[in-house]
Amino acid sequence: MIDGTEENLLQTRLMTLRQQHRDLDAAISSLEDSGTGDQLQLRRLKKMKLQIKDEIQKVEDKLIPDIIA
Repeated sequence: MIDGTEENLLQTRLMTLRQQHRDLDAAISSLEDSGTGDQLQLRRLKKMKLQIKDEIQKVEDKLIPDIIA
């Protein structure tokens, strides 16, 4: 069980991660739309986006633990 302080920290972390995920999505779209996007840079951005998505999932799992029924 997490206490209120830890929950607040996790909520703040979750908001930050979601913003970073949106920012990366916008950067990736911009590079793809420009047609001059460096493929290596695109791969790096997409990898970072996936890592952030995984981290978002971990934080969400901590906030909403599985309920064994």
